[in-house]
Amino acid sequence: MTTIRGRTIETLFTEAEIAHEVARMAREIAATRPDNLLVVAVLKGAFMFAADLARALHREGVAPELEFISLSSYGTGTVGGDVRITRDVEGEIAGRHVLIADDILESGRTLVFARNLMLQRGATGAEIAVLLDKHEKRTVPVEADYVGFRCPDHFVVGYGMDVAHQFRELPFIGRVV
Repeated sequence: MTTIRGRTIETLFTEAEIAHEVARMAREIAATRPDNLLVVAVLKGAFMFAADLARALHREGVAPELEFISLSSYGTGTVGGDVRITRDVEGEIAGRHVLIADDILESGRTLVFARNLMLQRGATGAEIAVLLDKHEKRTVPVEADYVGFRCPDHFVVGYGMDVAHQFRELPFIGRVV
């Protein structure tokens, strides 16, 4: 455990464990020989994961392009509602194989929305890569194609994920205790 900004954070996944899983996922993705790959990072939480995944894919001989989308289903509350786009991808989706990179798969509503959106826009395929999977939280039938870790039912921070805009910078994933 560590104390940051007066809050105690218990480490769930270390920086080394994260690096190992991201590299493993990149090897699995590269083994499928993706052509014309576009990685679409779901902001804000997935920015570190997507950056590390893109670099790991490069080391595996894959040359992905990287785009960003911001989706919201919570607004200012904690209970999900309709998913909406708050920042859209800028590039062309049609004819591309899309890999949606997100930090965590919980209810599944946001990732189903993102996958359907990419396919509606003409993607030749739309797969999902998540660093964390909270399978118990699923409210819609969806599974990620690539998963780093199964995550216990904790509110997690670090490695891009936050609570009240804090702790995104942490190189590990933990929970505030």
